[in-house]
Amino acid sequence: MRPIEGVTVVVDLDEMVITGYRDRVVVPMPKAGGTDYRTMKPNTKEKLSGLRKGFIVEGHMIRWDNWAFHLAFDARAGLVISHAAVSEHGTSPHRRSVMYRGFISELFVPYMDTAEEWYYRTFFDEGEYGLGLFAFPLVPTKDCPAKAEFFDGYYAGQSGRPVKVERVFCVFERYAGDVSWRHTETGIPNRVFTEVRPEVTLVVRMVSTLGNYDYIIDWEFMHSGSIKVKVGLTGILEVKATPYTHVDQTTGDDIHGTLLAENTIGMYHDHFITYHLDLDVDGPENSFVVSKMETVRAARASLRKSYWTVVRETVKTELDARVLLGRAGPADLVVVNPNKRTAVGNQVGYRLIPEGGTGTSLLSNDDYPQIRAAYLKNEVWVTTYNASEKWVGGLYTYQSRGDDNLAVWSLRNKSIENTDIVLWYTVGFHHIPYQEDFPVMPTLSGGFELRPANFFESNPLLKMGLPCVGFVYLPNCTKET
Repeated sequence: MRPIEGVTVVVDLDEMVITGYRDRVVVPMPKAGGTDYRTMKPNTKEKLSGLRKGFIVEGHMIRWDNWAFHLAFDARAGLVISHAAVSEHGTSPHRRSVMYRGFISELFVPYMDTAEEWYYRTFFDEGEYGLGLFAFPLVPTKDCPAKAEFFDGYYAGQSGRPVKVERVFCVFERYAGDVSWRHTETGIPNRVFTEVRPEVTLVVRMVSTLGNYDYIIDWEFMHSGSIKVKVGLTGILEVKATPYTHVDQTTGDDIHGTLLAENTIGMYHDHFITYHLDLDVDGPENSFVVSKMETVRAARASLRKSYWTVVRETVKTELDARVLLGRAGPADLVVVNPNKRTAVGNQVGYRLIPEGGTGTSLLSNDDYPQIRAAYLKNEVWVTTYNASEKWVGGLYTYQSRGDDNLAVWSLRNKSIENTDIVLWYTVGFHHIPYQEDFPVMPTLSGGFELRPANFFESNPLLKMGLPCVGFVYLPNCTKET
């Protein structure tokens, strides 16, 4: 971590002699302070809780080591996370805001058969049915591990009376043998140093069963400051009866699916899960920055021919913020607070990292389901905050004609610089069924990560205690673990 720049030495390894030496430029050497992770021993008073119930519930607020957030139930959205804030110093009360509110805004599932009995099967599962209304009690030790804590949910029934959904959420600490960070240092002669920290996270889970499909919805909080959001698809495929009993009989006929068994077709379809992410990164005034990686030809003085560099663009308007990931090329998508900077001057931010499920709609723009879901031609949108714009497919989805959705709202093309903005992200799956999906489908998952981008001064894990996990002997663990 203390490089001496500008010095080049050429050594003949056969003769073991220096054949060339050049001291080209003098650059100040970096300071030594804060560079040796071996000296950054965690405060034992801030030990992570391992697999015990290490979180605190105060009403609807949940506090877990360096995180605090509000957990709520909504009949339409189901699981809602809000007022999420994180600190750099373990259980320090001085937490900084990350997200004002996050939830699934719509779940669109169009099927690809145009027959009279099938063409209308283009379900807006959230707006037409409700993720909360179709959330069912979680099964202890099966849907959630043994030490999970369960929470009930309530909504207003048709009579106006409250309806209780038992065990609609579970919250638990997870340790799956993952590593939060590690390093083996071999640069010191005759010595090897290895530091490893296990990854313990906090998971909030809900499951909604909308007809044939079950959706496992997770929000996972990490000590690194990241939030991983995942949705798992399982349940039973929507199938169609057919006279065919073998694939060879279907030659020349588009059956709109896969022959899974005799007389049974699993239909082609999509799953588009769109998230409303009202990020407040260290405050509500935020901007959206696209950091593109571009290839540059090297100067003639170098033996290299090319390199890549980063070109950062602060997106100015809502229409310019539409991002189709495949077309955008390599890029980091970052929500920054332009009014807050680190000690060395970087804008604090959080970046969006897709983790599977990046499909966009393949329907033609004049197809009626596509008109109603016009926002699905791009995975990423950014708009200014508007309290009435919560449901990406429109407030009254059953009556939607495509005139009240995210694609229409963005046409106002408002400025999104240094203001309260909302990030919309769609996790998309094009589902070609396979025989392994029949008669019940193993879980298929996708999601994204909201990861700190210069939000902290350095790796916050170095200031966290060593997690005590299971019955493995770890020197920092107490006998109570």
